[in-house]
Amino acid sequence: MSLLKLAHQYIENELCLGDRAIDATVGNGHDTLFLAKQVGNTGRVYGFDIQRAAIVATTALVQHSQLLNHVTLIQASHADMATHIPISQQGKITACMFNLGYLPKGDKRIITQTSSTLLALTAACQLLAPQGIMTILAYPGHVGGDVETARVSEWSEQLDSKQFAVSTQFSATPSPSAPRLLVVRKLCGDES
Repeated sequence: MSLLKLAHQYIENELCLGDRAIDATVGNGHDTLFLAKQVGNTGRVYGFDIQRAAIVATTALVQHSQLLNHVTLIQASHADMATHIPISQQGKITACMFNLGYLPKGDKRIITQTSSTLLALTAACQLLAPQGIMTILAYPGHVGGDVETARVSEWSEQLDSKQFAVSTQFSATPSPSAPRLLVVRKLCGDES
């Protein structure tokens, strides 16, 4: 099973009709479409990407499936997601997906940046509901991807184990440049 299919399986086990979800890196829209199908007509998916081409491709894909009415696509950095999610939905997001790297079939020089990714991951932790889940698919095999993957792994190791459980799934092909999937589960609400 591919790591992307595994990420979908983790999300599918948690996300229900009527839930709220975030696709932090919409790319060509496949994760956005997957999330939209899971939450149904009574749910909402918020999708982020800095590239206009990604927003256009995702809009077309979701519209073709007649799911656009419950998807909000935002051309902005995933680092700014907290400013775009309505306050009434903050702390109520059931699932958040990150697929790091570059836009498939797009300009491979435009990649997710470590600094914005770390900000986005921290924001997503705050936006998740108790028992919410976040999947992070990281690709160390492209220029800049090795540094980003290492920093994301370090970030995950520093999460409070009383509030978050983290697991890492590695590609079937053992290699330092092979993709990996991090799964973060929020165990409880924020401690005051």
